[in-house]
Amino acid sequence: MRKLSASRGLTTVRGKHILRNAVPRKDCVLPKEETRMRNGRLLRVVASLTFVFLAAPLFSQTTSSPTNIQTIVLANFTEEEDIQWSVSGSHFIASQLDFPRVGYFPVGPDALYLVGPERERSSLGINAAFNRRGFNYLELTPVETNEDGDEVESALPIPGRASHIDVWVWGSNYDMYVDVHVRDFRGIVHVLRMGDLNFAGWRNLRTQIPSRIPQSQVTLPRFQPLELVRIVVWTRPSTAVNNFYVYFDEIRVMTDLYEAPFDGSDLANPGFVEDLWTNGNNE
Repeated sequence: MRKLSASRGLTTVRGKHILRNAVPRKDCVLPKEETRMRNGRLLRVVASLTFVFLAAPLFSQTTSSPTNIQTIVLANFTEEEDIQWSVSGSHFIASQLDFPRVGYFPVGPDALYLVGPERERSSLGINAAFNRRGFNYLELTPVETNEDGDEVESALPIPGRASHIDVWVWGSNYDMYVDVHVRDFRGIVHVLRMGDLNFAGWRNLRTQIPSRIPQSQVTLPRFQPLELVRIVVWTRPSTAVNNFYVYFDEIRVMTDLYEAPFDGSDLANPGFVEDLWTNGNNE
């Protein structure tokens, strides 16, 4: 049973007084001193968190493993190199017109030859045509001449633990793209997309080598370098393929050559071990 009290704003419910439309008392407001203390604690917490986030990269840098990052040229595309390039086309290559045509020419990107020591320009040029549009391709395979005078495939070893690979390519705005094929120590070939050729002139195409591709192992020797197996130029169905040119110059990698030293590290060098067991066996 509810009774209304004579006092304004006071309701009695089952013997209990409930204040309606109550106005907060002034003594419920926090004193200024306590407010300042709470604000000070909040600022200290924010400052601590900010320091942690800003300092984390610094601590991670000081505890990171040592590296020896270098850029190494795999091929300069010159006639003087031991490694040469065999170029072949897919099924619809216009072989009846003697395509593809391949040669070395004294041309190259200004960005490459106008920096550093003066040297003669040289690039690998390809003139090709296909009998029909589609996903046609040209394969550039590194080869060397054996003792019998025959050309045999010779993949380019990539030293260290490579992180990036790049190559200079001259494009003429055709709807084409370039892949590189690398092989790991297990014999698995991985295809890496370098980029499109829908541009005019020289351009440096660069791609990252994914960490999922193994380049080392726990047992010695730790380094298990990749090999560059081939470069592939693909045409898309939208582009004309009756007669086009493409040029290549200087392919290189960015790689980490650091190897933690240990007593007897020379015995983990395959070349040293081969020579040791060939010439150094006393038996």
